[in-house]
Amino acid sequence: MIKSVAGPWRLVLPLIGALLFGALPLAAASAQDYPNRPITMIVPFAAGGLTDVPARILAAMLQDRIGQSVIVENKPGGSGTLGGAYAVRAAPDGYTLFANSIADTQNLYFIPVPYKAIDDFEMIGTIVEGPPLVLIINAALPYKSLDELLADARANPTKISFGTSGPATSPSMALAQLNSLAKTEIAGVPFNGSGEAARNVPGNSIQGAFAFYAQAKPLADDGKVRALAVASKEHIATWPEVPTMAELGFPNFDYSGFVGLAAPAKTPAPIIAYLNKALNDVVQSQQFRDRMAALGMTVPADNTPQRLADLMRRETVRQGELAALTGIKLAAPPH
Repeated sequence: MIKSVAGPWRLVLPLIGALLFGALPLAAASAQDYPNRPITMIVPFAAGGLTDVPARILAAMLQDRIGQSVIVENKPGGSGTLGGAYAVRAAPDGYTLFANSIADTQNLYFIPVPYKAIDDFEMIGTIVEGPPLVLIINAALPYKSLDELLADARANPTKISFGTSGPATSPSMALAQLNSLAKTEIAGVPFNGSGEAARNVPGNSIQGAFAFYAQAKPLADDGKVRALAVASKEHIATWPEVPTMAELGFPNFDYSGFVGLAAPAKTPAPIIAYLNKALNDVVQSQQFRDRMAALGMTVPADNTPQRLADLMRRETVRQGELAALTGIKLAAPPH
Protein backbone atom coordinates (compact mmCIF):
# COMPACT_ATOMS: atom_id res chain seq x y z
CA MET A 1 0.00 0.00 0.00
CA ILE A 2 1.41 3.38 -1.04
CA LYS A 3 1.24 6.05 1.68
CA SER A 4 0.18 9.56 0.85
CA VAL A 5 2.96 11.99 0.04
CA ALA A 6 3.44 14.84 2.44
CA GLY A 7 5.76 17.77 2.83
CA PRO A 8 7.83 19.24 0.02
CA TRP A 9 7.60 16.04 -2.08
CA ARG A 10 3.97 16.96 -2.77
CA LEU A 11 5.30 19.86 -4.85
CA VAL A 12 8.32 18.06 -6.35
CA LEU A 13 6.63 14.93 -7.70
CA PRO A 14 4.34 16.73 -10.19
CA LEU A 15 7.43 18.52 -11.54
CA ILE A 16 9.26 15.20 -12.00
CA GLY A 17 6.24 13.74 -13.76
CA ALA A 18 6.03 16.74 -16.04
CA LEU A 19 9.69 16.38 -16.96
CA LEU A 20 9.41 12.66 -17.65
CA PHE A 21 6.27 12.77 -19.71
CA GLY A 22 7.23 16.05 -21.33
CA ALA A 23 10.17 14.34 -23.00
CA LEU A 24 7.81 12.41 -25.25
CA PRO A 25 6.20 15.44 -26.93
CA LEU A 26 9.68 16.99 -27.20
CA ALA A 27 10.99 13.96 -29.12
CA ALA A 28 7.93 14.02 -31.36
CA ALA A 29 8.42 17.71 -32.02
CA SER A 30 12.09 17.20 -32.96
CA ALA A 31 11.05 14.52 -35.46
CA GLN A 32 8.34 16.75 -36.93
CA ASP A 33 10.71 19.58 -37.87
CA TYR A 34 13.45 17.23 -39.09
CA PRO A 35 15.74 18.08 -40.78
CA ASN A 36 16.50 21.63 -39.74
CA ARG A 37 20.31 21.57 -40.06
CA PRO A 38 23.01 19.80 -42.14
CA ILE A 39 23.30 16.01 -42.06
CA THR A 40 26.64 14.16 -42.00
CA MET A 41 27.01 10.86 -43.85
CA ILE A 42 29.92 8.76 -42.60
CA VAL A 43 31.62 6.71 -45.33
CA PRO A 44 34.07 4.26 -43.71
CA PHE A 45 36.32 3.97 -46.76
CA ALA A 46 38.50 6.33 -48.77
CA ALA A 47 37.09 8.82 -51.27
CA GLY A 48 36.64 7.40 -54.75
CA GLY A 49 36.07 3.83 -53.56
CA LEU A 50 33.19 1.49 -54.28
CA THR A 51 31.29 2.59 -51.16
CA ASP A 52 32.14 6.27 -51.44
CA VAL A 53 31.05 6.89 -55.05
CA PRO A 54 27.36 5.84 -54.77
CA ALA A 55 27.11 7.38 -51.27
CA ARG A 56 28.51 10.68 -52.54
CA ILE A 57 26.14 10.74 -55.53
CA LEU A 58 23.23 9.98 -53.20
CA ALA A 59 24.26 12.78 -50.84
CA ALA A 60 24.39 15.35 -53.64
CA MET A 61 20.95 14.39 -54.94
CA LEU A 62 19.43 13.93 -51.49
CA GLN A 63 20.11 17.46 -50.30
CA ASP A 64 18.11 18.87 -53.20
CA ARG A 65 15.08 16.95 -51.93
CA ILE A 66 15.32 17.60 -48.19
CA GLY A 67 16.47 21.22 -48.30
CA GLN A 68 19.55 20.66 -46.11
CA SER A 69 23.20 19.96 -46.88
CA VAL A 70 24.32 16.32 -46.71
CA ILE A 71 28.05 16.30 -45.96
CA VAL A 72 30.05 13.17 -46.79
CA GLU A 73 32.79 12.53 -44.24
CA ASN A 74 35.28 9.79 -45.09
CA LYS A 75 36.67 7.89 -42.07
CA PRO A 76 38.68 5.00 -43.55
CA GLY A 77 40.57 2.41 -41.55
CA GLY A 78 40.12 -1.01 -39.97
CA SER A 79 38.31 -2.42 -43.03
CA GLY A 80 35.53 0.07 -42.40
CA THR A 81 35.24 -0.43 -38.64
CA LEU A 82 36.74 2.95 -37.69
CA GLY A 83 33.93 4.77 -39.48
CA GLY A 84 31.34 2.39 -38.07
CA ALA A 85 32.61 2.90 -34.51
CA TYR A 86 32.40 6.67 -34.99
CA ALA A 87 28.87 6.56 -36.42
CA VAL A 88 27.49 4.21 -33.78
CA ARG A 89 28.48 6.67 -31.01
CA ALA A 90 26.66 9.58 -32.64
CA ALA A 91 23.43 10.97 -31.22
CA PRO A 92 20.40 9.05 -32.55
CA ASP A 93 18.79 12.17 -33.97
CA GLY A 94 19.06 11.57 -37.73
CA TYR A 95 21.90 14.03 -38.25
CA THR A 96 24.63 11.37 -38.49
CA LEU A 97 24.11 8.58 -41.04
CA PHE A 98 26.32 5.62 -41.90
CA ALA A 99 27.01 4.06 -45.31
CA ASN A 100 27.32 0.37 -44.44
CA SER A 101 28.32 -2.36 -46.87
CA ILE A 102 29.18 -6.01 -47.45
CA ALA A 103 32.34 -5.37 -45.40
CA ASP A 104 30.20 -5.12 -42.26
CA THR A 105 29.22 -8.78 -42.68
CA GLN A 106 32.74 -9.95 -43.60
CA ASN A 107 34.72 -8.19 -40.86
CA LEU A 108 32.95 -10.11 -38.11
CA TYR A 109 34.95 -13.25 -38.93
CA PHE A 110 38.38 -11.72 -39.34
CA ILE A 111 38.91 -8.76 -37.01
CA PRO A 112 37.52 -7.40 -33.73
CA VAL A 113 34.50 -5.22 -34.47
CA PRO A 114 33.59 -2.80 -31.64
CA TYR A 115 29.88 -2.71 -32.45
CA LYS A 116 27.05 -4.91 -33.69
CA ALA A 117 26.65 -4.24 -37.40
CA ILE A 118 22.88 -4.83 -37.32
CA ASP A 119 21.63 -4.38 -33.76
CA ASP A 120 23.51 -1.13 -33.09
CA PHE A 121 22.01 0.61 -36.12
CA GLU A 122 18.57 1.41 -37.49
CA MET A 123 18.51 0.40 -41.15
CA ILE A 124 17.16 3.01 -43.58
CA GLY A 125 17.47 1.25 -46.92
CA THR A 126 19.79 0.10 -49.69
CA ILE A 127 21.64 2.63 -51.83
CA VAL A 128 22.87 0.11 -54.42
CA GLU A 129 23.57 -3.57 -54.93
CA GLY A 130 26.80 -4.59 -56.63
CA PRO A 131 29.11 -4.17 -58.35
CA PRO A 132 29.92 -7.82 -58.97
CA LEU A 133 33.37 -9.31 -59.13
CA VAL A 134 34.60 -10.30 -62.57
CA LEU A 135 37.25 -12.97 -63.17
CA ILE A 136 39.83 -11.40 -65.48
CA ILE A 137 43.10 -12.67 -66.92
CA ASN A 138 45.94 -11.11 -68.85
CA ALA A 139 44.76 -10.78 -72.45
CA ALA A 140 48.14 -12.10 -73.67
CA LEU A 141 47.44 -15.51 -72.08
CA PRO A 142 46.02 -18.26 -74.33
CA TYR A 143 42.97 -19.13 -72.19
CA LYS A 144 39.72 -18.33 -73.99
CA SER A 145 37.45 -19.82 -71.33
CA LEU A 146 37.34 -20.59 -67.63
CA ASP A 147 37.60 -24.32 -68.39
CA GLU A 148 40.89 -23.78 -70.22
CA LEU A 149 42.28 -21.73 -67.35
CA LEU A 150 41.30 -24.29 -64.74
CA ALA A 151 42.60 -27.24 -66.78
CA ASP A 152 46.05 -25.64 -66.92
CA ALA A 153 45.87 -24.70 -63.23
CA ARG A 154 45.23 -28.34 -62.32
CA ALA A 155 48.01 -29.60 -64.57
CA ASN A 156 50.48 -26.98 -63.34
CA PRO A 157 49.60 -26.13 -59.71
CA THR A 158 52.30 -23.48 -59.20
CA LYS A 159 51.94 -21.76 -62.57
CA ILE A 160 49.01 -19.40 -62.03
CA SER A 161 48.53 -16.66 -59.43
CA PHE A 162 45.74 -14.14 -58.88
CA GLY A 163 46.00 -10.72 -57.30
CA THR A 164 43.81 -10.08 -54.24
CA SER A 165 43.19 -7.17 -51.89
CA GLY A 166 44.15 -9.03 -48.72
CA PRO A 167 42.79 -12.00 -46.76
CA ALA A 168 39.50 -10.63 -45.38
CA THR A 169 38.11 -9.36 -48.68
CA SER A 170 35.72 -10.52 -51.39
CA PRO A 171 38.44 -11.12 -54.06
CA SER A 172 40.38 -13.34 -51.66
CA MET A 173 37.30 -15.32 -50.63
CA ALA A 174 36.22 -15.69 -54.26
CA LEU A 175 39.60 -17.20 -55.11
CA ALA A 176 39.38 -19.53 -52.10
CA GLN A 177 35.91 -20.68 -53.20
CA LEU A 178 37.11 -21.24 -56.76
CA ASN A 179 40.08 -23.31 -55.57
CA SER A 180 37.82 -25.35 -53.30
CA LEU A 181 35.22 -26.09 -55.98
CA ALA A 182 37.57 -26.51 -58.95
CA LYS A 183 40.24 -28.49 -57.07
CA THR A 184 42.94 -26.01 -58.04
CA GLU A 185 45.73 -24.29 -56.13
CA ILE A 186 45.80 -20.85 -57.73
CA ALA A 187 47.95 -18.68 -55.47
CA GLY A 188 46.73 -15.37 -54.07
CA VAL A 189 49.09 -12.40 -54.18
CA PRO A 190 47.97 -9.51 -51.94
CA PHE A 191 47.97 -5.92 -53.21
CA ASN A 192 46.90 -2.64 -51.63
CA GLY A 193 43.33 -2.87 -52.82
CA SER A 194 41.44 -4.63 -55.57
CA GLY A 195 42.07 -1.76 -57.99
CA GLU A 196 45.83 -2.17 -57.71
CA ALA A 197 45.50 -5.93 -58.16
CA ALA A 198 43.44 -5.43 -61.32
CA ARG A 199 45.94 -2.95 -62.76
CA ASN A 200 48.72 -5.50 -62.30
CA VAL A 201 46.98 -8.23 -64.31
CA PRO A 202 48.26 -6.87 -67.66
CA GLY A 203 51.83 -7.05 -66.32
CA ASN A 204 53.96 -10.10 -65.62
CA SER A 205 53.66 -10.54 -61.84
CA ILE A 206 50.20 -12.20 -61.80
CA GLN A 207 48.00 -13.90 -64.35
CA GLY A 208 44.55 -12.86 -63.20
CA ALA A 209 42.28 -11.48 -60.49
CA PHE A 210 38.74 -11.21 -59.27
CA ALA A 211 38.19 -7.49 -59.88
CA PHE A 212 35.11 -5.36 -59.43
CA TYR A 213 33.24 -4.40 -62.57
CA ALA A 214 34.32 -0.75 -62.51
CA GLN A 215 37.95 -1.87 -62.34
CA ALA A 216 37.71 -4.70 -64.89
CA LYS A 217 35.63 -3.14 -67.67
CA PRO A 218 38.01 -0.30 -68.66
CA LEU A 219 40.94 -2.73 -68.79
CA ALA A 220 38.94 -5.12 -70.95
CA ASP A 221 37.80 -2.30 -73.26
CA ASP A 222 41.47 -1.36 -73.73
CA GLY A 223 42.31 -4.94 -74.67
CA LYS A 224 44.58 -5.44 -71.66
CA VAL A 225 42.54 -8.16 -69.92
CA ARG A 226 40.02 -10.81 -70.89
CA ALA A 227 36.88 -11.37 -68.78
CA LEU A 228 36.07 -15.05 -68.35
CA ALA A 229 33.20 -14.94 -65.86
CA VAL A 230 31.12 -12.69 -63.63
CA ALA A 231 30.57 -13.63 -59.99
CA SER A 232 26.90 -12.66 -59.67
CA LYS A 233 23.54 -14.34 -60.02
CA GLU A 234 22.72 -12.55 -63.26
CA HIS A 235 24.54 -11.10 -66.24
CA ILE A 236 25.79 -7.53 -66.07
CA ALA A 237 23.41 -5.48 -68.20
CA THR A 238 26.23 -3.46 -69.77
CA TRP A 239 28.44 -6.54 -70.30
CA PRO A 240 26.00 -9.33 -71.20
CA GLU A 241 28.48 -11.44 -73.17
CA VAL A 242 30.40 -12.40 -70.01
CA PRO A 243 28.92 -15.64 -68.58
CA THR A 244 28.08 -16.07 -64.91
CA MET A 245 29.99 -18.50 -62.73
CA ALA A 246 26.74 -20.45 -62.27
CA GLU A 247 26.43 -20.93 -66.03
CA LEU A 248 29.96 -22.32 -66.04
CA GLY A 249 29.17 -24.93 -63.40
CA PHE A 250 29.77 -23.03 -60.17
CA PRO A 251 26.42 -22.38 -58.44
CA ASN A 252 26.09 -20.07 -55.44
CA PHE A 253 29.13 -18.10 -56.58
CA ASP A 254 27.92 -14.58 -55.85
CA TYR A 255 30.17 -11.67 -54.94
CA SER A 256 28.07 -8.67 -55.81
CA GLY A 257 28.06 -6.69 -52.58
CA PHE A 258 25.85 -3.77 -51.54
CA VAL A 259 25.97 -0.29 -50.03
CA GLY A 260 23.28 0.64 -47.53
CA LEU A 261 22.27 3.57 -45.37
CA ALA A 262 21.79 3.36 -41.61
CA ALA A 263 21.51 5.54 -38.51
CA PRO A 264 22.49 4.91 -34.87
CA ALA A 265 20.11 2.67 -32.94
CA LYS A 266 17.14 4.39 -31.27
CA THR A 267 16.83 7.03 -33.98
CA PRO A 268 13.08 7.86 -33.90
CA ALA A 269 10.92 5.83 -36.26
CA PRO A 270 9.39 8.93 -37.94
CA ILE A 271 12.90 10.09 -38.91
CA ILE A 272 13.79 6.66 -40.30
CA ALA A 273 10.56 6.66 -42.33
CA TYR A 274 11.31 10.16 -43.62
CA LEU A 275 14.83 9.16 -44.65
CA ASN A 276 13.65 5.96 -46.32
CA LYS A 277 11.19 7.91 -48.46
CA ALA A 278 13.82 10.53 -49.35
CA LEU A 279 16.33 7.77 -50.15
CA ASN A 280 13.87 6.05 -52.48
CA ASP A 281 12.96 9.32 -54.16
CA VAL A 282 16.62 9.54 -55.19
CA VAL A 283 17.67 5.96 -55.90
CA GLN A 284 14.53 5.06 -57.85
CA SER A 285 15.01 8.05 -60.16
CA GLN A 286 16.16 7.32 -63.69
CA GLN A 287 19.09 9.71 -63.29
CA PHE A 288 20.49 7.82 -60.30
CA ARG A 289 19.81 4.38 -61.81
CA ASP A 290 21.60 5.32 -65.03
CA ARG A 291 24.65 6.54 -63.13
CA MET A 292 24.77 3.33 -61.11
CA ALA A 293 24.32 1.13 -64.19
CA ALA A 294 27.48 2.68 -65.61
CA LEU A 295 29.28 1.33 -62.52
CA GLY A 296 27.71 -2.12 -62.77
CA MET A 297 25.37 -1.44 -59.86
CA THR A 298 21.60 -1.82 -59.51
CA VAL A 299 18.86 -0.49 -57.21
CA PRO A 300 16.35 -2.87 -55.57
CA ALA A 301 12.70 -2.15 -56.26
CA ASP A 302 11.51 -3.18 -52.78
CA ASN A 303 13.75 -0.90 -50.74
CA THR A 304 12.72 -0.98 -47.09
CA PRO A 305 14.66 -0.92 -43.80
CA GLN A 306 13.58 -4.50 -43.13
CA ARG A 307 14.90 -5.66 -46.49
CA LEU A 308 18.35 -4.26 -45.74
CA ALA A 309 18.37 -5.82 -42.26
CA ASP A 310 17.35 -9.20 -43.71
CA LEU A 311 20.03 -8.93 -46.39
CA MET A 312 22.70 -8.26 -43.77
CA ARG A 313 21.57 -11.22 -41.68
CA ARG A 314 21.71 -13.58 -44.68
CA GLU A 315 25.08 -12.24 -45.71
CA THR A 316 26.46 -12.64 -42.19
CA VAL A 317 25.72 -16.37 -42.37
CA ARG A 318 26.97 -16.74 -45.95
CA GLN A 319 30.15 -14.77 -45.36
CA GLY A 320 30.98 -17.06 -42.45
CA GLU A 321 30.74 -20.07 -44.77
CA LEU A 322 32.95 -18.36 -47.36
CA ALA A 323 35.46 -17.19 -44.74
CA ALA A 324 35.95 -20.79 -43.63
CA LEU A 325 37.29 -21.61 -47.11
CA THR A 326 40.20 -19.19 -46.76
CA GLY A 327 42.08 -21.36 -44.28
CA ILE A 328 42.60 -18.39 -41.99
CA LYS A 329 41.99 -18.82 -38.27
CA LEU A 330 38.68 -17.06 -37.89
CA ALA A 331 37.42 -14.86 -35.12
CA ALA A 332 34.59 -16.14 -32.95
CA PRO A 333 31.37 -16.08 -34.99
CA PRO A 334 29.03 -13.21 -34.12
CA HIS A 335 26.12 -13.80 -31.77
